[in-house]
Amino acid sequence: MFLPKDATIFMQTKLVLGLSDVKTIAAAAEAEALKNQWAVTIAIVDEGGHLLWLQRLDGAPAISAHIAPAKAHTSALGRRESKAYEDVINGGRWAFMTVPTMHGMLEGGVPILKEGQCLGAVGVSGVKSEQDVQIARAGIAALLGG
Repeated sequence: MFLPKDATIFMQTKLVLGLSDVKTIAAAAEAEALKNQWAVTIAIVDEGGHLLWLQRLDGAPAISAHIAPAKAHTSALGRRESKAYEDVINGGRWAFMTVPTMHGMLEGGVPILKEGQCLGAVGVSGVKSEQDVQIARAGIAALLGG
């Protein structure tokens, strides 16, 4: 590739989750679940939906270990809470259930957003969906504040 001498190259900076970030999110999410005596599975994924952390608390249903990562995956790829997809489907657009690679279209996946970028997402499964979200948001707040 030829660039003139006076050409300026701009590179974007991409934020990513490091292991210490993931551990911070997981610890806070676990603390929120334990405080409320909720047996859940907590999943944390990167921006591509790849699993970075999976933690199934004592008493959490076995199926929650499949549902939590799916919620997180859907939230990360869509860059929005997984509930948005559940609402679309519940609104009558059932064909949306055929979207490729999206299999956790239930409330409980929350994206990790910072400076307009999606760093990943947290998915929680095992209690009522609004409680799953409460746990996920507690984990994210420990990292990002708020």
